[in-house]
Amino acid sequence: MATGQLIEMKDEGREAFAEVLRFYELAKRREWQVRDLPWGEVPPIPEGKGSPQSKARRRDMWRSVLTQQLQADMLACDMASQLLNIAPDVEAKLYYSTMVQDESRHTEAWLKLVTEAGGTAERDPHLDKLAHTTLEADTLEEKVFLMQVFYERLIISRFRLIARSARGTLLEELCGRLATDDGIHHGAGMAYERVLLQNLSKKMNQKLVDAANRLLPEFAAHALWRPRERAWIGRAMESRDVERLREDLELGVRLAESLGLDVSGVQLTIP
Repeated sequence: MATGQLIEMKDEGREAFAEVLRFYELAKRREWQVRDLPWGEVPPIPEGKGSPQSKARRRDMWRSVLTQQLQADMLACDMASQLLNIAPDVEAKLYYSTMVQDESRHTEAWLKLVTEAGGTAERDPHLDKLAHTTLEADTLEEKVFLMQVFYERLIISRFRLIARSARGTLLEELCGRLATDDGIHHGAGMAYERVLLQNLSKKMNQKLVDAANRLLPEFAAHALWRPRERAWIGRAMESRDVERLREDLELGVRLAESLGLDVSGVQLTIP
């Protein structure tokens, strides 16, 4: 079905989906290909200085960062595919078709980049739990809420942080593109969640609060987790990481409140 036909459907009671369609069109305009990245023109990751041991330790640190992002986007492929399959609204399905392509493209890029950097490192156990929390949620409202409203918005700041630390590399370029893509995913999720919550019941409000209370501790554990390759730098940045995490969680609660939710039952417990 052509997008023009869908836009005409708004006159037949589909006005609420106008924002979802807008993000669909935006996603199509911002679409890019992995071959567009400057492969071979810039280093894949920051090149370390000092002794061979120092360079090796720095390379292992970056490999662990790439592995974590590869893992996240492989899991996001599963979550995006599930949303595409279960969303009942054609406007949302159109958007999720682009989201599936985005997450697959991200995975392809991370696979190539981590290979150039020397291979994968330790897997983040908390990412697996975050994905399962979303995949096993009972309702569409919870799935959109957990993946797009919360997780995809909170992860954007991580991409920007990585990019600032990896100037002049493929990693910087990729993180910039992913921050844009995930910003669109988050915006689309907010738009669709508003449609889904037009007649919010107390029961659904409580389900979403319960979902947030399941997600937030695991997200906090993920944000503060450091594999052995990054343990040395993690200790030095611990206080700043906790401060940044608190800011992210508070932002997540404000986003939930902006959807009309009573968030008084959300628990912001930071390890």
